[in-house]
Amino acid sequence: MDLKLRGRRALITGSSKGIGLAIAQTLAAEGCHVQLVARTKADLDKAAADICAQHGVEAAGHAVDLSTSAGVKALADQAGEVDILVNSAGAIPRGGLLDIDEDRWRKAWDLKLFGSINLTRAIYGPMCARGRGVIINIAGMAGERPDAYYIAGSCANAALIMFSRSLGGDSIRHGVRVLAVNPGPVETEKHINDTRRLAKEKFGDENRWRDVMSGLPMKRAATTDEVSGMVAFLASDYSSYISGSSILIDGGLLVDSANGVKRG
Repeated sequence: MDLKLRGRRALITGSSKGIGLAIAQTLAAEGCHVQLVARTKADLDKAAADICAQHGVEAAGHAVDLSTSAGVKALADQAGEVDILVNSAGAIPRGGLLDIDEDRWRKAWDLKLFGSINLTRAIYGPMCARGRGVIINIAGMAGERPDAYYIAGSCANAALIMFSRSLGGDSIRHGVRVLAVNPGPVETEKHINDTRRLAKEKFGDENRWRDVMSGLPMKRAATTDEVSGMVAFLASDYSSYISGSSILIDGGLLVDSANGVKRG
């Protein structure tokens, strides 16, 4: 399906790997020119070169720290005109209230939550002035399901979801759509490594990492393509009546959990 995104300019944070990179690749496959953002220049350069070679679009990397105001300002100044902003940067550690001290909590939120809010603020104004644009914030299922042992992440995701819904309910008056996408477990490199450790603990064999997912309704995590495909669709004009919404991609896990079903 041609999403009619050819020629649009997308800025994707956290895009040197994982979900962010998959989003950049999918948008490039649809003909978008992409700007990738992360902290490590070498990873960005490789990803941008691969995208250019595969899809024949413009691709550039920006190595900046979005947890700082200076980093956000520098990126906004360098990015130029942006039609699609995807905030995907950020990793928040698991743990309960007594496990995550103030310093770790603030550092995690500075990137995931405030980095997204601050970059949105910088890009949103010019979008409104042009009367068009799409902003998609990658939050997470934990924002819709309280988890005391992922308390910093649950709270940050919930805030980012409500930020997206609040802004998206008004932004459409200016021709700009704002949404949140909330993935559940996604088969990224980090997820696989974490699951290998769990498999080692549970089964004594890290190669049985897929068995750890057997308790999920679909018995597997999502693929990055399943998330990036939804993001591309939401960024397209086929979704032009959607703003201020939060889209859950969890393979039925949230409903399954709410029903109290015990598996595995």
